[in-house]
Amino acid sequence: MARTILASPNKEVIMGFDQPFCIIGERLNPTNRKSFMAELRAGDFSRVERDCIAQVEAGAHMLDVNAGVPLADEPKLLAQCIELVQSLCDLPICIDSSIIDALEAGLAVYKGRPLVNSVTGEDESLERVLPLVKKYDAAVVAISNDETGISVDPEVRFAVAKKIVERAQDHGIKPEDVVVDPLVMPIGAMGTAGRQAFEIVYKLRKELGVNTTCGASNVSFGLPNRHALNAHFLAMASACGMTSAIMNPLHEEEMAGIKAADVLNGNDPDCMRWIMKYREPVEGGEDGGAGGRRGGRRRRSAA
Repeated sequence: MARTILASPNKEVIMGFDQPFCIIGERLNPTNRKSFMAELRAGDFSRVERDCIAQVEAGAHMLDVNAGVPLADEPKLLAQCIELVQSLCDLPICIDSSIIDALEAGLAVYKGRPLVNSVTGEDESLERVLPLVKKYDAAVVAISNDETGISVDPEVRFAVAKKIVERAQDHGIKPEDVVVDPLVMPIGAMGTAGRQAFEIVYKLRKELGVNTTCGASNVSFGLPNRHALNAHFLAMASACGMTSAIMNPLHEEEMAGIKAADVLNGNDPDCMRWIMKYREPVEGGEDGGAGGRRGGRRRRSAA
């Protein structure tokens, strides 16, 4: 059974089919956030500090860190962000960049065992990223697209994922250290996107035995009530074998969906995490004293 082990200096997180769903906080990413980009370009890391702490408090298990800011020194900026985040919290980090020099700069300063985000099925990407992953003994996110782009055929995306897993093995990287992103499409643009994702994830689990992840908000892009849709998608995907997602842990509806999935998939022993989160407080203490809910409420008599 695949177990992807990530670590900070003092904390270990395990992705696996018998483990709680792994929540990777997405907020430390300036993409499409102009003010955040401007702050980072100016050397202002106050938002990094706020978003880091907020996601930890909200229940994230890992944090995705991206420093893709145009006209900035991304390798230097990413390394600075990683060092700052590791000084603020003890969660493992997903080092996120499409720039190989930035990935290496982040890996060089990281303390622990990170997740590298990401490698694609393109030969150039495979031959540049995989040796780096092996050198630093990291795990890696495998994106199911290649030189031909993103296929609408789930079988093609599965084949790309299989290629990456096999090529990773050629570089001495075990399948359990490859976390596949099957590329969830927007359901508003492709009505079969949800069913496709569930089928691919199930096949990845059964045939390749690998852990999986996704950008959770992709599925609801352009639709109203996105958090409800994301929550249901995540719960259904976890039942099919998805073991993690890059998402915003500040949205309680989506977090509730994941907690419910952990209970229903048997990954919350005795439902204790669910109970601790959602049990209503008992008035008058644990015994429900004289004025307590249990002691003070009478049953209605039968009509």
